[in-house]
Amino acid sequence: MPTPTIREINIEDNPHVAKCVRDVLIEFGVPKVGTAYEDASLDCMYETYNHPKMVYLVLEENSQIIGSAGIAKLDNHNGNICELQKMYFAPEARGRGLGTKMIAKCLEYAKDFGFEACYLETMPYMDAARALYAKNGFEIIDKPLGNTGHYSCTVYMLKNLKN
Repeated sequence: MPTPTIREINIEDNPHVAKCVRDVLIEFGVPKVGTAYEDASLDCMYETYNHPKMVYLVLEENSQIIGSAGIAKLDNHNGNICELQKMYFAPEARGRGLGTKMIAKCLEYAKDFGFEACYLETMPYMDAARALYAKNGFEIIDKPLGNTGHYSCTVYMLKNLKN
């Protein structure tokens, strides 16, 4: 089996990323409102992240997108904090250590961009995701930071990047 590749998104990846993310959200029964499912940017991720201090990465295996995640400044927040955004993996990508590799790559970009901390939001019943984030140094915080528009996501986590 070939080793999956983590690389920056290309414009041709847009429909494949949108499908992968939406399929995972449906699989987990995530509400279609107040989550990434309804984000207009989901259909144009290349264009959305093709700006300074932003990156969106895809996990590719056998010419298929099987996961993705991005880094961007946290919306509606004054601090120097980025957000780990739209990290979703298809079933065939899970349990293989690829999530840890993706997080490491995203945080490498975040540090290079000069961010001091990384924030994320997730769902309370996404146990494996919460465990993965905790294993990678994210800690649960009491309330949301900024305003991502994802009001259905009720677990907030933060990782200090200044170490």
